[in-house]
Amino acid sequence: MAAQATVHRFVIALSDVDRQVYETLDLRAARHPSETVRYLLLRVFAYALSYEEGIAFSKGGLSQTDEPPVLVRDATGVLRVWIDVGLPSAERLHKASKATGRVVVFTQDDLARVRREAGARAIHKVEAIDVWHIDPKLLETLEPKVDRHTTMDVLRSDGLLYVTIGGTTYDGPVTQHSLVE
Repeated sequence: MAAQATVHRFVIALSDVDRQVYETLDLRAARHPSETVRYLLLRVFAYALSYEEGIAFSKGGLSQTDEPPVLVRDATGVLRVWIDVGLPSAERLHKASKATGRVVVFTQDDLARVRREAGARAIHKVEAIDVWHIDPKLLETLEPKVDRHTTMDVLRSDGLLYVTIGGTTYDGPVTQHSLVE
């Protein structure tokens, strides 16, 4: 019998000062049995920090390789933004860049490693791909605080991410980069 995904609920009071986005998000994210809590947090932050009309988690979850973990569709269902998480392959980014006008990657991996992986082959419009690096120490600290129902305040301001869970605030840098040096 195959292991089932675990559904996590995140209630997030989002204050993205850098983008002037203020929302309360009530998210349900299925965590695949092979997915770490840290990767789940990265997906949730990718959703929150990219929040706009039409954003959603992929319907197929992590087992669906034809879609990103997070995406934005317009009102007609056309894919507008491909939001990947982690360390996507050059092939995947090439495919994403050809499929939509905007590609964004959220990662905790070393930026040099991300660029090396992306440099494995030519990527369509590589210079237009945004990479957001979230401090891995912040994710490591938050990991044990996450359970099946997590309420948090998320504030991004001046390149810092502040996350409050259970009355305690944790922070770390969130910085934007390019795949091209």
